[in-house]
Amino acid sequence: RTPATARSCRSIHPPSATMSAIMEKIASIELELSRTQKNKATSTHIGSLNARLAKLRRELIEPTGKGGPKGEGFDVTKTGDCRVGLVGFPSVGKSTLLSQLTSTESEVAAYEFTTLTCIPGVIHYQNAKIQLLDLPGIIEGASEGKGRGRQVIAVAKSSDLILMILDATKSEAANSQYAHKEILTRELEAVGLRLNQAPPRIYIKPKHQGGTQINNTVAGGLTKMTESTILKVLAEYKIHHCELLFREDCTVDQLIDALEGNRKYIRCLYVYNKVDVLTIEEVDSLSKRPDSVCISCFLELGYEPLLRRMWDSMGLVRVYTKKTGNKPDFVEPVVLADHRGGCSVKQFCNQISTALAKQLKYAQVWGTSTKHMGQRVGVKHTLQDEDVVQIVKGDKSNPEDLAGRFSTTKRNDPARIADRVKKAKLKS
Repeated sequence: RTPATARSCRSIHPPSATMSAIMEKIASIELELSRTQKNKATSTHIGSLNARLAKLRRELIEPTGKGGPKGEGFDVTKTGDCRVGLVGFPSVGKSTLLSQLTSTESEVAAYEFTTLTCIPGVIHYQNAKIQLLDLPGIIEGASEGKGRGRQVIAVAKSSDLILMILDATKSEAANSQYAHKEILTRELEAVGLRLNQAPPRIYIKPKHQGGTQINNTVAGGLTKMTESTILKVLAEYKIHHCELLFREDCTVDQLIDALEGNRKYIRCLYVYNKVDVLTIEEVDSLSKRPDSVCISCFLELGYEPLLRRMWDSMGLVRVYTKKTGNKPDFVEPVVLADHRGGCSVKQFCNQISTALAKQLKYAQVWGTSTKHMGQRVGVKHTLQDEDVVQIVKGDKSNPEDLAGRFSTTKRNDPARIADRVKKAKLKS
C-alpha cells in the first residue's frame, strides 16, 4: 500500500478510530479505579480519575469531530402535556403496558427485540394528556452505542418521567442473580442522566486571575472531600482561577457534575412487572422499596396506583381558564409543572401566548392558592392544582408614554449639547 493510499484510508474512518481510542482510555481508567483502594490517602487520586472519566465519556457522547455519517434517531413529535419514557431490558412487558394503558397497539411477541423503533401513545388521565413512549429494549453497553442504546437514551433525556420496567422474577426479591436495575441505572448515569437526584448546590464563578477561593456555608465544613481533592479536580478541567461556594456537603461526583454542566436530573419510577408469579412476601418487599410500583400486565393489576404515582412524581398542576362573564372551561386545562418553568401566573400566560404576560393588568384566581375567591394577583403568584384563572388585560399604550416625570432619558433630547436648538431672544 502506498503512503497516499494509507493516508486516504485513514481519512475515511477517523471517527471509529477516535471512538475506539476513547473507549480504550475509559477501560484503562475504570480498571485503575477498580484496583485502587478507597480511603483518605487515595481520595485525591480517585477524584482526579473520576474527572478524567467524565471528560472522556462526554467526548464519547458528543464527539467534536465533523466527519463521519450522521446517526439515525427516533423522530417522535412531542404531543400532550408531558412525556413519559419506558426504559428496560427486552421482553419485560413494555409493549404490553403501552397497549393496555393507551389506544395504541404495539407489537407483542415471545422473542426479544420485538420493538425496533419508538412507538408513542397517549394516556388520558385527570383531564391531562400524557404521552407514553415505548422504547426498544436496551442492553448492557448501551451508553457506548450497543443495540441503538444512544438513540433510546436520547429520547429518555427529553422525557419528564422515566418508567424503568423490571422483571420481578429476576429481581433481588426473587433471589435472582440478575442485577437489571443496577445495570440500567449505570448505563443511564454514564450518559449524564441522574435519577431521583437534586442538582448539587454549588456556585462556580470563573475568573481571569486571583487564584481559587473555596468557601462553604455547611455547618461543620465539608466532610466528603478535602481542599486538595477539589483543587485536583479543578486542575483536570484547567480551572485555576475561580470562586467556589458549597451550600451543601457534596461529593466528588457532584462537583464533577456541576463542572460538566450537562447533567439532566429526572424523576424515575421502578415498575416491577410479572408479580403474579411471586409470593405475597416477595411482592410486599418489592412494594416497600422507594419509588417502586408492582404491576402485572398478564392480569392487568396495579394500573391505577401506577398512574397515581406517575401523576404525583411529575408534579403536574392543572389550571382552568375563565372568560369574563362566562363559566370556567373544565374540559381542557393548562398543565404546568415546577420542572418546566414553574407554576406562576407568568408561566400560565406564556403557555397560552408569549405576548399575554406583557398585556396583563391583573389576574383573578379562584382556588386553594388564594385567600379569598376571585382574588386579584400579579404575574409572580404561584398557582395550585385545579385553580381557575381569569386574565384581565390592560390598556394598549406605548411603553415610551409610560416614562416618569423625572426620567433621565428624554425622547426628544439631542445626543450632544452643541446640537440643542437655542431659544430666540425676547423682544424688548
